[in-house]
Amino acid sequence: MDKVIIRLKKVTGQVNGIIKMIEQKEDCEKIIIQFQAVQAALGGAFSEVLENTLQACLKGKNQVQMKKILQLLSKK
Repeated sequence: MDKVIIRLKKVTGQVNGIIKMIEQKEDCEKIIIQFQAVQAALGGAFSEVLENTLQACLKGKNQVQMKKILQLLSKK
């Protein structure tokens, strides 16, 4: 999970950067690009967490936990 923490810390920095950009009324195009970068970084962190969780469930054959994860994913 160290990779996830590193990714999330980077996202925090990116979000703080977006806040400053908005406060300084920077170009909308630049702000949107930064939003897209944050979305991609969050997606990467989510994928990492999902992969780790699924691997743990499969190793332990935890069907209850697996069903909960699948239910959460279907709520998107």
